[in-house]
Amino acid sequence: MASGDAGDMLIEARKKAMDYLARREYGCEELINKLLRAGFEPGVADTAVARLVGDRLQSDARFVEAFITSRISQGKGPLRIRADLHERGIADAEITTGLEATSHDWQAAAIEVRRKKFGARRPVDFADKARQMRFLQSRGFDTDQIQAAVSASSD
Repeated sequence: MASGDAGDMLIEARKKAMDYLARREYGCEELINKLLRAGFEPGVADTAVARLVGDRLQSDARFVEAFITSRISQGKGPLRIRADLHERGIADAEITTGLEATSHDWQAAAIEVRRKKFGARRPVDFADKARQMRFLQSRGFDTDQIQAAVSASSD
């Protein structure tokens, strides 16, 4: 970023971060990384985001809630959501709190995702069952949820 007074740089970083946050929620680490890619110095990016957190304009909890809602609507399971949030720098405790707060029926979600992809009938043979199980596993459902989904049918 162009050289300038530290205060000016902080103001510019805050404006840029606010622009990002106006479009969607971001986790702290993700927002800092976006500012770094935009050319801000690490200290400036860290300070700008810390101040936004202090002003309650950025919240990892809000980000987690929005992220989980988005991923549920995409048919993703809790393991995949957890991994994606962890990849974005969200603390395990924050992820666990967010997932527990959803009170989402993951087993029913796995059943619905399987039905949407493969239809209502149970898998016809072992190869078909294995394929469906791999699909659900890639979506982030756990073993119990997957077993329930491949066993369910609405014949």
